[in-house]
Amino acid sequence: MHRLFIHCLNAAFLVLIFIGLPAATRAQWGKWQISRAVQSEWLIFGGLLFAAAFNAVAALGPFKSLKVRKVCMEWTVVFAVLALVQYAFNRGYINFDWLKQSLLWLRDRF
Repeated sequence: MHRLFIHCLNAAFLVLIFIGLPAATRAQWGKWQISRAVQSEWLIFGGLLFAAAFNAVAALGPFKSLKVRKVCMEWTVVFAVLALVQYAFNRGYINFDWLKQSLLWLRDRF
C-alpha cells in the first residue's frame, strides 16, 4: 500500500512540475508572452530538486520496509537525473536537435 502511495505521489509531482509550473508561470497578452522563460526554468529545476530531497528524506526516515525505502531511493535517482538534464539543457551543455530532426524526418515520411 505504501509503495502505491509513493508511486502516485511522485507521478503527481511529475505532472505538477512539468505541466503545472510552466502553465502557472506563463503570462500572455494576445500572442505575446510577457513572462520570463528563465523563471519557469528555475521553478522546474527547483521542483525537481525538492522532489529528489523529499524522496531521499522519506527513504532515510519514516519507513521501515526495505522495499518501500528502495522505491523512494529509485524515485530520488529519477528526480536527480531529471534535474541534471534540466540544468544541462538550460546551460546549453546538451541539446535535442537530433530528436527534432528525427521527428521532422518521420513527419515528412509518413
